[in-house]
Amino acid sequence: MKRRKQGTTKRKSAKKKNLGRYKSGLEKTCADLLAESGIKFAYEETEFILFEGFRYEGVYHKMTAKKKELTDRSGKAVLPIKYTPDFMAIDGSWVIETKGYLPSHHDFTMRWKLFLRFLAERDVPLPKVFICRNRQQITQAIQIIKNEKPTYEKRTRRKLSNSDREDS
Repeated sequence: MKRRKQGTTKRKSAKKKNLGRYKSGLEKTCADLLAESGIKFAYEETEFILFEGFRYEGVYHKMTAKKKELTDRSGKAVLPIKYTPDFMAIDGSWVIETKGYLPSHHDFTMRWKLFLRFLAERDVPLPKVFICRNRQQITQAIQIIKNEKPTYEKRTRRKLSNSDREDS
């Protein structure tokens, strides 16, 4: 006869249950504030591929968490780097990312920089981008979004000439 493990069964906490489809309390707060402001948004609907996957055809050995020995990954696919913003305008004019806590080993900062570069290199208008850590910052971002005109112009790239640099 099998022995049962002592302890309680795993349950979702009441807090997690009340969040609905959101992953954190800060995300739920952001969604509620956007809805109260009458701003339409999409929640984690658009995925951006920041760096395409590829195959490394050379010799490649990798450590793993489960084995003590290196694993041969030669010729295997290297997965793409993807990023999905938390909240995005339906027309793509703004992005809000909510981050309450960032542990030091978290890869978000690298992924965020790649996302900004990805946006900068596309030939479309740049959206307003916000990273909010608390309710006050979300409210401030919403005010900025509401105060700006909904239509935004395409940016133009130009190199500064020597005369422009001297003036500034």
